[in-house]
Amino acid sequence: MSPSFFNILVMNVGSTSTKVACYKNIELIAGSNIPFKKNLLSPCHDLAGQIPERKKQILDFIAGYGVKLSTLDIVVSRGGVGTPCPSGIYEVNQAMCDDLLSMRFAKHDSSLGPVISKDIAQECGVKAVVVDPPSTDEFHPLARISGLPGIERSSVLHALSQKAAARRAAALIGRPYDELNFVIAHLGGGISVGTHLKGRIIDSTHGLYEGPFTSERAGNLPTLPLVNLARGQSVSAVRDIIVGGSGLKAYLGTDDAREVEEMIEDGDEKALLVFEAMAYQIAKDIGAMATVLKGNLDGIVITGGLAYSERLINWIRDRISFIGRVFIFPGEDEMLALAEGGLRVLTGEEKLKTYRGDCYI
Repeated sequence: MSPSFFNILVMNVGSTSTKVACYKNIELIAGSNIPFKKNLLSPCHDLAGQIPERKKQILDFIAGYGVKLSTLDIVVSRGGVGTPCPSGIYEVNQAMCDDLLSMRFAKHDSSLGPVISKDIAQECGVKAVVVDPPSTDEFHPLARISGLPGIERSSVLHALSQKAAARRAAALIGRPYDELNFVIAHLGGGISVGTHLKGRIIDSTHGLYEGPFTSERAGNLPTLPLVNLARGQSVSAVRDIIVGGSGLKAYLGTDDAREVEEMIEDGDEKALLVFEAMAYQIAKDIGAMATVLKGNLDGIVITGGLAYSERLINWIRDRISFIGRVFIFPGEDEMLALAEGGLRVLTGEEKLKTYRGDCYI
């Protein structure tokens, strides 16, 4: 007989903090958003150098709430950017860890989470899993064509957040997610806008290198000026500009949208222009993704931390409401979505998939 409840440890390693939580099934028992200790992490020139301190912070959190590792039934992490794979729940194995630490697909802090989760799970004698990782790839062949042979559009998006929001909208509609069509926009530190066709994400803007500009990412850029910018600079230097030194941060000197809104309230016209331009670009990509579905969609869903901004949402809604019903789910339910995924594995509702470095099964 299976136990009446399971103890689930959930972690989400991000660029500015590590979120960690303990659940009994899907009931939150304890949670924390652990900020970077910059004095400790800044000497780490590579992301892997952050692992010992990140892991220690998580273990300290667990100990602080009196949770014993021996009582955990599963460890669930947000996925990293690894081999493209269909959505689902994957056991964290050595092949996945090797891929993520190589950073061969992308350099992102989320890739540390599965590695840390595997370490902790081994100490507990349980499985570590990831749910709907960012490298989820269900693209239609048409979506892969870029316009230049040798450069293919790839699927890197906020799959966990997008799919959780889609399931939430489906529940409000009263039909299964895999019977419905949505355009989902995740608006957080990164932004991705995806087309969901009956449960599959068949196209999406790239969460790092495409789409609208974000708090610190450039999004789409004109190609020739970008080439000129890159002259005399290393690839990593240009990447750091595009992914971490652009967007609101570059235009306004802050990557905090709340500070931008304060600037607007104080009469800063440049802040008003730039923030509305962000909404403009988001709305354009939502419209573009609606054409993928030929207008046959059941709703547009907007989620993520930026969805708390009424000003931003109103600008977006004004431009997209003619397309279809709009659902707004402010904030992120990623931690709960991870816990729900772990529970589906523990109850046998969903089978684990196996990750391999060159393919998936």
